[in-house]
Amino acid sequence: MRIALAQINNTVGDLDANTAKIIDFARQGERAGAEVVAFPELALTGYPPRDLVEKHSFLDRTEAALQSIVKESANFGVTLIVGYVGRAPENSPVRAQNAAAVIENGRLVFKQSKMLLPTYDVFDEARYFQPALSQDICTIRGVKVALAICEDAWNDKQFWERRRYSRDPIEELVQKGAELIVSINASPWNIGKRGQREAIFHATTQRFGLPLVYSHMVGGNDQLVFDGSSFAMTASGKLAAKAKSFAEDLVVFDSETGDGDDHTNHLTGDEAVFEALVLGTRDYIRKCGFRSVLVGLSGGIDSALVAALAVEAVGKENVMGVGMPGPYSSEHSLADARSLAQHLGIRFEVVPIKCGYDALICTLNPLFAGYNPDTTEENLQARLRGLTLMALSNKFGSLVLTTGNKSEIAVGYCTLYGDMCGGLAVISDVPKTMVYRLSRVANARYEGRGLTGPIPESTLTKAPSAELRPDQKDTDSLPEYDVLDAILEGYIEHYESVPEIASKLNIQPTLVRDIVRKVDRNEYKRQQAAPGLRITAKAFGVGRRFPIAHRFTE
Repeated sequence: MRIALAQINNTVGDLDANTAKIIDFARQGERAGAEVVAFPELALTGYPPRDLVEKHSFLDRTEAALQSIVKESANFGVTLIVGYVGRAPENSPVRAQNAAAVIENGRLVFKQSKMLLPTYDVFDEARYFQPALSQDICTIRGVKVALAICEDAWNDKQFWERRRYSRDPIEELVQKGAELIVSINASPWNIGKRGQREAIFHATTQRFGLPLVYSHMVGGNDQLVFDGSSFAMTASGKLAAKAKSFAEDLVVFDSETGDGDDHTNHLTGDEAVFEALVLGTRDYIRKCGFRSVLVGLSGGIDSALVAALAVEAVGKENVMGVGMPGPYSSEHSLADARSLAQHLGIRFEVVPIKCGYDALICTLNPLFAGYNPDTTEENLQARLRGLTLMALSNKFGSLVLTTGNKSEIAVGYCTLYGDMCGGLAVISDVPKTMVYRLSRVANARYEGRGLTGPIPESTLTKAPSAELRPDQKDTDSLPEYDVLDAILEGYIEHYESVPEIASKLNIQPTLVRDIVRKVDRNEYKRQQAAPGLRITAKAFGVGRRFPIAHRFTE
């Protein structure tokens, strides 16, 4: 059977546009000689739909959209596998099911509902969906197919040392006589995820001796980025068809001959992270209805990287950089910001905040009498910059991109209603050490096109500073970033204890304990931050849920 993997970028809730895209890719699959076109999990509705599934109107309109696809299928000669939100059986405790429809010749001929509903990390499917109690084989074009929806194919008892579920839907379907495994997926990307997927499904082919198709979503939906990278494997586990990463694509696999299209553009390491951030930024801006963005350019490395990502995402004509020098800003910082903007080709405006700062200090002096200057005066500068950017956002209808990195946000080295102002925290899951590496990637991309790398070398090499007081350096308050990032990775991503981290890194427990306290103490800030794009295994946001008011300490 020739099966096409339709790797589409849909928008949550945009049922008309998603329907049109499904029909378009179905026709592309037919022109490519496919007999079956498999779309990703919840291809019709987008993933994750969250509380939209609680709306009767959403379920009604989803059913109507599905029926329009069924009707249109009479006009082409391929069978479709489409993920969608279906209604749960009557008297179920929740209204919906995560389902897949098999459609051909103007009829819906088979429906499969998801059995294993993940509730870990970024997932909360048991809140919304009724699990299938059983599943059946679907015969498509004479082939007995084990049709799985994402998590249903991720519980191989021979792969995992500790499984999350007692049942293995793939094993059950194979025992019923399956000849081909088709898995439709919406599996959010993070560093290392693609390799993990391929290892899991390679083990599945080895265990059952069956060819396997993995059709995957691509695009950004809120904080999650889906990388595509759909693939098909022969019964021996050989990768036979490979779709692009971070782009829409369609590849065809012949399950009998083992032949398949190879559209590989697989990026690895920091290149993959860069592309994921570009895709996530572009889709967040586009799907939220914005066309242009604002970035506060300080002359530092973080804002430089965010500006470079924004240009890749929406084009230089849709990015505006704003320099906002204050009383302690250095001349070289403004020069670096201007140089960056010039090489990126973006509009650059300078809005000094010194007059506003002086006016506020004058206004507050009667109340501040007898108090020494401290972080209060520093934060006033950050908040004036936030106010300036938000005023420009209101006036021009542009989305503000915040520029704080994961290291700073983790320890609270950021200002509420100041540098945290904005609609998207582009690099909030990027550790500071990675910020430097990604900035080198950005420059290399320009140099590969015969252009000057936009991020000045001075920005890449100077000591990081918030420039909110004379001669300020980040290391006045924090350890060197390579040490800080190693501590944060152990504590945030692996939940390691203070002694474990100190022993592993061969550093003093007192330093680790100080950083851990900073992380714990600043949860209230992070929960007021703009949504950020997830690229690590444990990002701040939907996948990390700690109480704000608590007394547990390490």
